[in-house]
Amino acid sequence: MKALVLESYNQLKYKDFPDPKPGENEVVIEVRACGICGSDIHGFDGSTGRRIPPLIMGHEASGVIVDRGSNVRNWEVGEAVTFDSTVYNTEDWYSKKGQYNLSDGREVIGVSPGTYRRHGAFAEYLTVPEHVLYRIPEAVSFEQAAMVEPAAVALHAINLAQLTPNDYAIVIGTGMIGSFIIQLLKIRGIKTVFGADLVEANRDNSILAGAKKAFDANDQNLVQLIKNESFGRGMDVVFDAVGTQSSVDFSVSSARKGGKVLLVGNLSPEVKMPLQKIVTEEITIQGSCAINGEYEEILDLLATGQLKVENQITKIAPLSEGANWFDRIKNQEIAPGKVILVPDKKSEL
Repeated sequence: MKALVLESYNQLKYKDFPDPKPGENEVVIEVRACGICGSDIHGFDGSTGRRIPPLIMGHEASGVIVDRGSNVRNWEVGEAVTFDSTVYNTEDWYSKKGQYNLSDGREVIGVSPGTYRRHGAFAEYLTVPEHVLYRIPEAVSFEQAAMVEPAAVALHAINLAQLTPNDYAIVIGTGMIGSFIIQLLKIRGIKTVFGADLVEANRDNSILAGAKKAFDANDQNLVQLIKNESFGRGMDVVFDAVGTQSSVDFSVSSARKGGKVLLVGNLSPEVKMPLQKIVTEEITIQGSCAINGEYEEILDLLATGQLKVENQITKIAPLSEGANWFDRIKNQEIAPGKVILVPDKKSEL
Protein backbone atom coordinates (compact mmCIF):
# COMPACT_ATOMS: atom_id res chain seq x y z
CA MET A 1 0.00 0.00 0.00
CA LYS A 2 0.92 3.68 -0.16
CA ALA A 3 1.34 5.62 3.08
CA LEU A 4 2.48 9.02 4.30
CA VAL A 5 5.33 8.12 6.66
CA LEU A 6 6.98 10.39 9.22
CA GLU A 7 10.58 9.28 8.58
CA SER A 8 12.15 11.97 10.77
CA TYR A 9 10.86 15.15 12.35
CA ASN A 10 9.64 17.62 9.73
CA GLN A 11 10.15 14.95 7.06
CA LEU A 12 7.14 13.14 5.62
CA LYS A 13 7.47 10.77 2.66
CA TYR A 14 4.73 9.26 0.53
CA LYS A 15 5.99 5.74 -0.09
CA ASP A 16 5.25 2.04 -0.33
CA PHE A 17 4.57 0.38 3.03
CA PRO A 18 3.65 -3.23 3.91
CA ASP A 19 -0.06 -4.00 3.78
CA PRO A 20 -1.48 -4.55 7.29
CA LYS A 21 -2.85 -7.95 8.30
CA PRO A 22 -5.71 -8.29 10.80
CA GLY A 23 -5.28 -9.97 14.14
CA GLU A 24 -8.00 -12.41 15.18
CA ASN A 25 -10.10 -9.61 16.75
CA GLU A 26 -9.22 -6.89 14.23
CA VAL A 27 -10.49 -5.58 10.92
CA VAL A 28 -8.63 -4.02 8.01
CA ILE A 29 -10.08 -0.69 6.93
CA GLU A 30 -9.59 0.86 3.52
CA VAL A 31 -9.21 4.51 4.49
CA ARG A 32 -11.48 6.96 2.70
CA ALA A 33 -10.70 10.13 4.67
CA CYS A 34 -8.33 11.19 7.47
CA GLY A 35 -8.08 14.64 9.03
CA ILE A 36 -4.84 16.35 10.03
CA CYS A 37 -5.11 17.01 13.77
CA GLY A 38 -3.24 19.78 15.55
CA SER A 39 -1.54 17.06 17.58
CA ASP A 40 -0.27 15.58 14.30
CA ILE A 41 1.36 18.91 13.48
CA HIS A 42 3.05 18.98 16.89
CA GLY A 43 4.07 15.37 16.35
CA PHE A 44 5.40 16.22 12.90
CA ASP A 45 7.83 18.79 14.31
CA GLY A 46 8.70 16.69 17.36
CA SER A 47 7.48 19.25 19.88
CA THR A 48 5.34 16.77 21.86
CA GLY A 49 7.60 13.72 21.71
CA ARG A 50 4.53 11.52 21.17
CA ARG A 51 5.16 10.67 17.53
CA ILE A 52 8.67 9.23 17.43
CA PRO A 53 9.64 8.31 13.83
CA PRO A 54 9.25 6.20 11.84
CA LEU A 55 5.46 6.36 12.04
CA ILE A 56 2.28 6.61 10.01
CA MET A 57 0.26 9.26 11.84
CA GLY A 58 -3.47 9.99 11.58
CA HIS A 59 -6.35 9.11 13.92
CA GLU A 60 -9.37 11.15 12.71
CA ALA A 61 -10.52 8.79 10.00
CA SER A 62 -13.23 6.79 8.28
CA GLY A 63 -13.34 4.02 5.71
CA VAL A 64 -14.68 0.64 4.64
CA ILE A 65 -13.95 -2.79 6.10
CA VAL A 66 -12.09 -4.93 3.53
CA ASP A 67 -10.89 -7.82 5.71
CA ARG A 68 -11.49 -9.18 9.19
CA GLY A 69 -9.89 -11.51 11.70
CA SER A 70 -11.04 -15.03 12.48
CA ASN A 71 -12.89 -14.04 15.69
CA VAL A 72 -14.73 -11.00 14.29
CA ARG A 73 -18.46 -11.74 14.17
CA ASN A 74 -20.31 -8.42 14.40
CA TRP A 75 -18.74 -6.65 11.41
CA GLU A 76 -18.93 -7.44 7.73
CA VAL A 77 -16.68 -6.66 4.78
CA GLY A 78 -18.10 -3.62 2.97
CA GLU A 79 -19.43 -1.79 6.03
CA ALA A 80 -18.64 1.92 6.32
CA VAL A 81 -17.04 2.65 9.69
CA THR A 82 -15.17 5.13 11.81
CA PHE A 83 -13.32 4.33 15.02
CA ASP A 84 -12.34 5.66 18.41
CA SER A 85 -8.74 6.85 18.41
CA THR A 86 -8.14 5.16 21.78
CA VAL A 87 -7.32 1.45 21.74
CA TYR A 88 -7.99 -0.03 25.16
CA ASN A 89 -8.22 -3.38 26.93
CA THR A 90 -11.88 -4.20 27.57
CA GLU A 91 -10.89 -6.17 30.70
CA ASP A 92 -8.98 -3.27 32.25
CA TRP A 93 -10.22 -2.07 35.68
CA TYR A 94 -10.96 1.44 34.35
CA SER A 95 -12.67 0.10 31.23
CA LYS A 96 -14.99 -2.00 33.38
CA LYS A 97 -15.81 1.12 35.42
CA GLY A 98 -16.86 2.90 32.22
CA GLN A 99 -13.69 4.98 31.93
CA TYR A 100 -11.87 3.31 29.06
CA ASN A 101 -10.20 6.60 28.14
CA LEU A 102 -8.20 6.25 31.38
CA SER A 103 -7.39 2.56 31.00
CA ASP A 104 -3.91 1.37 31.87
CA GLY A 105 -1.81 0.62 28.82
CA ARG A 106 -4.18 2.36 26.43
CA GLU A 107 -2.75 3.30 23.05
CA VAL A 108 -3.67 6.01 20.57
CA ILE A 109 -3.84 5.27 16.86
CA GLY A 110 -1.13 7.08 14.89
CA VAL A 111 1.02 7.68 17.97
CA SER A 112 4.45 6.41 19.13
CA PRO A 113 5.50 7.96 22.47
CA GLY A 114 8.33 5.50 23.10
CA THR A 115 6.39 2.82 24.96
CA TYR A 116 4.48 1.66 21.87
CA ARG A 117 4.10 2.37 18.15
CA ARG A 118 0.65 2.11 16.56
CA HIS A 119 0.49 3.14 12.92
CA GLY A 120 -2.39 5.35 11.86
CA ALA A 121 -4.64 6.27 8.96
CA PHE A 122 -2.51 8.43 6.65
CA ALA A 123 -2.36 5.33 4.51
CA GLU A 124 -4.50 3.31 2.15
CA TYR A 125 -5.22 0.71 4.86
CA LEU A 126 -4.94 0.21 8.62
CA THR A 127 -6.02 -2.34 11.22
CA VAL A 128 -8.07 -1.57 14.33
CA PRO A 129 -9.66 -3.78 17.01
CA GLU A 130 -13.35 -4.42 16.39
CA HIS A 131 -14.41 -3.03 19.78
CA VAL A 132 -13.45 0.56 18.82
CA LEU A 133 -15.51 0.55 15.60
CA TYR A 134 -18.69 2.53 14.89
CA ARG A 135 -20.99 2.23 11.89
CA ILE A 136 -21.41 5.35 9.78
CA PRO A 137 -25.07 6.23 9.08
CA GLU A 138 -26.03 6.45 5.41
CA ALA A 139 -26.65 10.19 5.68
CA VAL A 140 -23.05 10.85 6.84
CA SER A 141 -20.20 11.15 4.32
CA PHE A 142 -16.71 9.76 4.86
CA GLU A 143 -15.39 13.33 5.15
CA GLN A 144 -17.98 14.17 7.81
CA ALA A 145 -17.17 10.95 9.65
CA ALA A 146 -13.50 11.98 9.76
CA MET A 147 -14.65 14.90 11.93
CA VAL A 148 -16.33 12.71 14.55
CA GLU A 149 -13.19 12.30 16.68
CA PRO A 150 -12.61 16.02 17.46
CA ALA A 151 -16.34 16.58 17.96
CA ALA A 152 -16.46 13.65 20.38
CA VAL A 153 -13.52 15.12 22.33
CA ALA A 154 -15.56 18.31 22.70
CA LEU A 155 -18.68 16.44 23.80
CA HIS A 156 -16.73 14.46 26.40
CA ALA A 157 -15.62 17.72 28.04
CA ILE A 158 -19.22 18.95 28.06
CA ASN A 159 -20.42 15.72 29.65
CA LEU A 160 -17.87 16.13 32.43
CA ALA A 161 -18.94 19.74 33.05
CA GLN A 162 -22.58 18.82 33.82
CA LEU A 163 -24.01 22.21 32.88
CA THR A 164 -27.57 23.41 33.30
CA PRO A 165 -29.38 25.48 30.62
CA ASN A 166 -29.02 28.76 32.52
CA ASP A 167 -25.28 28.41 33.14
CA TYR A 168 -22.92 30.97 31.62
CA ALA A 169 -20.07 29.33 29.74
CA ILE A 170 -17.01 30.53 27.85
CA VAL A 171 -14.61 28.62 25.63
CA ILE A 172 -10.99 29.74 25.59
CA GLY A 173 -9.41 28.85 22.27
CA THR A 174 -12.02 28.45 19.55
CA GLY A 175 -10.14 26.44 16.97
CA MET A 176 -11.51 23.05 15.97
CA ILE A 177 -12.23 21.59 19.42
CA GLY A 178 -13.32 24.90 20.93
CA SER A 179 -15.70 25.63 18.08
CA PHE A 180 -17.27 22.19 18.49
CA ILE A 181 -17.65 22.80 22.23
CA ILE A 182 -19.62 25.98 21.50
CA GLN A 183 -21.82 24.32 18.88
CA LEU A 184 -22.54 21.32 21.10
CA LEU A 185 -23.28 23.52 24.12
CA LYS A 186 -25.94 25.27 22.06
CA ILE A 187 -27.33 21.93 20.87
CA ARG A 188 -27.51 20.87 24.54
CA GLY A 189 -29.60 23.96 25.25
CA ILE A 190 -27.07 26.15 27.08
CA LYS A 191 -28.44 29.63 26.57
CA THR A 192 -25.39 31.85 27.08
CA VAL A 193 -22.05 30.85 25.58
CA PHE A 194 -19.04 33.03 24.77
CA GLY A 195 -15.78 32.43 22.95
CA ALA A 196 -12.29 33.95 23.20
CA ASP A 197 -9.35 33.52 20.87
CA LEU A 198 -6.24 35.33 19.65
CA VAL A 199 -7.13 34.72 15.99
CA GLU A 200 -9.87 36.73 14.29
CA ALA A 201 -10.92 33.83 12.04
CA ASN A 202 -11.43 31.63 15.11
CA ARG A 203 -13.49 34.35 16.76
CA ASP A 204 -15.65 34.49 13.63
CA ASN A 205 -16.10 30.71 13.88
CA SER A 206 -17.23 31.19 17.49
CA ILE A 207 -20.12 33.31 16.31
CA LEU A 208 -21.01 30.86 13.53
CA ALA A 209 -21.01 28.08 16.13
CA GLY A 210 -23.51 29.98 18.28
CA ALA A 211 -21.50 32.12 20.71
CA LYS A 212 -23.24 35.27 21.94
CA LYS A 213 -19.96 37.18 21.69
CA ALA A 214 -16.39 36.35 20.73
CA PHE A 215 -13.68 38.21 22.63
CA ASP A 216 -10.14 39.02 21.58
CA ALA A 217 -7.95 37.05 23.97
CA ASN A 218 -5.32 39.79 23.71
CA ASP A 219 -7.63 42.32 25.35
CA GLN A 220 -6.09 43.37 28.68
CA ASN A 221 -9.56 44.03 30.12
CA LEU A 222 -10.99 40.68 29.05
CA VAL A 223 -11.64 39.30 32.54
CA GLN A 224 -13.62 42.39 33.44
CA LEU A 225 -15.52 42.28 30.15
CA ILE A 226 -16.52 38.71 30.89
CA LYS A 227 -17.63 39.60 34.41
CA ASN A 228 -19.71 42.43 32.95
CA GLU A 229 -21.55 39.82 30.89
CA SER A 230 -22.35 37.73 33.97
CA PHE A 231 -23.66 40.20 36.56
CA GLY A 232 -20.15 40.78 37.85
CA ARG A 233 -19.71 37.18 38.96
CA GLY A 234 -17.74 35.43 36.22
CA MET A 235 -18.52 32.28 34.27
CA ASP A 236 -20.20 29.21 35.73
CA VAL A 237 -18.06 27.02 33.47
CA VAL A 238 -14.85 27.81 31.57
CA PHE A 239 -13.52 25.45 28.90
CA ASP A 240 -9.80 25.85 28.23
CA ALA A 241 -9.18 24.33 24.81
CA VAL A 242 -5.60 25.65 24.65
CA GLY A 243 -3.62 24.48 27.66
CA THR A 244 -0.88 27.06 28.19
CA GLN A 245 0.11 29.07 31.25
CA SER A 246 -1.68 32.17 30.00
CA SER A 247 -4.86 30.32 29.03
CA VAL A 248 -5.05 28.53 32.39
CA ASP A 249 -4.46 31.79 34.27
CA PHE A 250 -7.20 33.44 32.26
CA SER A 251 -9.58 30.51 32.70
CA VAL A 252 -9.27 30.50 36.49
CA SER A 253 -9.62 34.29 36.61
CA SER A 254 -12.79 34.12 34.50
CA ALA A 255 -14.56 31.53 36.65
CA ARG A 256 -17.04 32.66 39.30
CA LYS A 257 -16.75 31.58 42.92
CA GLY A 258 -17.78 27.94 43.00
CA GLY A 259 -17.37 27.69 39.24
CA LYS A 260 -15.67 25.04 37.12
CA VAL A 261 -12.68 25.07 34.80
CA LEU A 262 -12.52 22.24 32.25
CA LEU A 263 -8.99 21.72 30.98
CA VAL A 264 -9.27 20.22 27.49
CA GLY A 265 -6.10 21.43 25.74
CA ASN A 266 -2.62 20.56 26.99
CA LEU A 267 -0.09 22.33 24.79
CA SER A 268 2.09 22.88 27.86
CA PRO A 269 3.01 19.75 29.85
CA GLU A 270 3.16 21.78 33.08
CA VAL A 271 1.63 25.05 34.32
CA LYS A 272 1.46 26.87 37.65
CA MET A 273 -1.89 27.16 39.39
CA PRO A 274 -3.18 30.09 41.51
CA LEU A 275 -3.80 27.75 44.42
CA GLN A 276 -5.08 30.31 46.92
CA LYS A 277 -7.74 31.60 44.53
CA ILE A 278 -8.82 28.07 43.63
CA VAL A 279 -9.10 27.08 47.29
CA THR A 280 -10.69 30.21 48.72
CA GLU A 281 -13.21 30.52 45.87
CA GLU A 282 -13.91 26.77 45.68
CA ILE A 283 -13.19 26.57 41.98
CA THR A 284 -13.32 23.07 40.53
CA ILE A 285 -10.49 22.14 38.16
CA GLN A 286 -11.41 19.20 35.92
CA GLY A 287 -9.23 17.54 33.31
CA SER A 288 -10.86 16.11 30.19
CA CYS A 289 -9.07 13.31 28.34
CA ALA A 290 -10.00 12.14 24.86
CA ILE A 291 -13.35 10.35 24.43
CA ASN A 292 -15.41 7.98 26.54
CA GLY A 293 -18.33 6.71 24.49
CA GLU A 294 -19.42 9.92 22.73
CA TYR A 295 -19.05 8.64 19.14
CA GLU A 296 -22.60 7.36 18.68
CA GLU A 297 -24.20 10.63 19.81
CA ILE A 298 -21.97 12.65 17.47
CA LEU A 299 -22.81 10.36 14.54
CA ASP A 300 -26.53 10.74 15.33
CA LEU A 301 -26.18 14.53 15.45
CA LEU A 302 -24.43 14.48 12.07
CA ALA A 303 -27.02 12.17 10.55
CA THR A 304 -29.90 14.41 11.68
CA GLY A 305 -28.15 17.58 10.53
CA GLN A 306 -27.99 19.13 14.00
CA LEU A 307 -24.19 19.22 14.11
CA LYS A 308 -22.55 21.09 11.25
CA VAL A 309 -18.96 20.26 10.32
CA GLU A 310 -18.68 21.33 6.68
CA ASN A 311 -17.62 24.90 7.46
CA GLN A 312 -14.71 23.50 9.48
CA ILE A 313 -13.26 21.65 6.46
CA THR A 314 -10.71 23.89 4.77
CA LYS A 315 -9.41 21.47 2.14
CA ILE A 316 -9.81 17.89 0.91
CA ALA A 317 -6.51 16.84 -0.67
CA PRO A 318 -4.83 13.67 -2.00
CA LEU A 319 -2.74 11.72 0.48
CA SER A 320 0.22 12.00 -1.90
CA GLU A 321 0.21 15.77 -1.30
CA GLY A 322 0.11 15.36 2.48
CA ALA A 323 3.68 16.52 3.16
CA ASN A 324 2.95 19.83 1.45
CA TRP A 325 -0.20 20.37 3.50
CA PHE A 326 1.62 19.60 6.74
CA ASP A 327 4.18 22.27 5.86
CA ARG A 328 1.47 24.79 4.97
CA ILE A 329 -0.43 24.19 8.19
CA LYS A 330 2.73 24.40 10.30
CA ASN A 331 3.71 27.67 8.60
CA GLN A 332 0.16 29.05 9.03
CA GLU A 333 -0.22 29.56 5.30
CA ILE A 334 -3.87 28.50 5.20
CA ALA A 335 -7.01 29.54 7.06
CA PRO A 336 -7.85 27.75 10.30
CA GLY A 337 -9.85 24.57 9.79
CA LYS A 338 -9.48 20.92 8.96
CA VAL A 339 -7.45 19.58 6.06
CA ILE A 340 -8.64 16.09 5.17
CA LEU A 341 -6.41 13.72 3.22
CA VAL A 342 -7.92 11.03 1.00
CA PRO A 343 -6.09 8.15 -0.71
CA ASP A 344 -5.27 8.80 -4.34
CA LYS A 345 -6.97 5.57 -5.42
CA LYS A 346 -10.09 4.07 -3.93
CA SER A 347 -11.17 0.53 -4.71
CA GLU A 348 -14.72 -0.16 -5.81
CA LEU A 349 -16.59 -2.43 -3.41
